[in-house]
Amino acid sequence: METHRIHPELLKHKVRVLVVGCGGNGSAIAAGLPYLHQALLAYGHPEGIHVTLLDPDVISPTNCVRQPFSQSEIGLFKSVVLANRLNLFWGLDWQGVPERLDPKRRLDGVDIVVGCVDTRKARAAIAKCAEDWSEVDYWMDLGNNADSGQFVLGEPLNRRNRRHRLRLRTVSELFPEVIQSDVDGDGLPSCSAAEALDRQGPFVNPTLANHALALLARMFRYGTISYHGAFVGLSWLAGVQALRIDPTHWQRLRKKARRGERLKHGALAPTERSLHTGQA
Repeated sequence: METHRIHPELLKHKVRVLVVGCGGNGSAIAAGLPYLHQALLAYGHPEGIHVTLLDPDVISPTNCVRQPFSQSEIGLFKSVVLANRLNLFWGLDWQGVPERLDPKRRLDGVDIVVGCVDTRKARAAIAKCAEDWSEVDYWMDLGNNADSGQFVLGEPLNRRNRRHRLRLRTVSELFPEVIQSDVDGDGLPSCSAAEALDRQGPFVNPTLANHALALLARMFRYGTISYHGAFVGLSWLAGVQALRIDPTHWQRLRKKARRGERLKHGALAPTERSLHTGQA
C-alpha cells in the first residue's frame, strides 16, 4: 500500500488555511477547524493553524434551516459572522473576508486551501489559483448532494509540488468535469426550507466535514496517510469508500471520466460512487 508523507515545512510554522465557501460544507469545516488547531498544539506543533474564511454571500432565511446561522444574522456576511463567532468563543484571530476568489489572483501565503464551493466555475477558480506559480501545499475539495458526497486532498502542480508518481492528484485531475463551467447546473438557490432539505439533508455537511478534518488530523498526527479522500454516504450500508493513494487507481478514474464524457453520460463521472460537484 502506497503512503503519502506530509510536507515537512508544515510541521515547523503556523499552517495557513484558506476556506473558500462558507455554506453547508464551509461552515461545518470552519466549526471543526478550531479542534484541529487545538489538536496540533497538543501534538507539539509550534503554532497550530490560522484560518481565513472567504465568501461573498450574505445570510438568507433559507440558510438558517440547515446552516449554523440565526434569524438575527440575516443580511450579514457569512464569512464575517463565522470568523467573529469562532474568535469570540476560542480566543482566535482568524479572518472573515466577504469576497469571491479572483481566478487571476495567486494564492500567496496559503498552505492549505479547502474548497467548499457549489459550482464548477468556482472550482475552476480554485484550481487556477492553486496551480502554476502558487506555493499552495494542498487543496482539499468537498462536494455533496442530498445524502452523499466526497472529499479529495490533492497536491496541485505548482512551484511547491512537482510532477511525481505519488503526487496526490487533485479533484480536477481525477475528475476533470468538476471544473467544466459550461455544464454548470448546480448551486441553484433554494426557494423554501422544504426545497432546501429535499436538495440536501440536514446532516450530510457535518458528516462529510468531519471525515475530511479527520484525514487532516491524521496526516498531522502521524506524518503519513494511506488514503487522500473518500466517498461518503448516509444511505449506504458501507458508509465510506476510501480513495487510495494508488497511481493505477488514479489512472482508472481518469479513464472512466473521459469515457463518460465521450458517451455524454452527463455532468457526473461514472466512478464507483458518482461524484458530486454542487450543494456546498
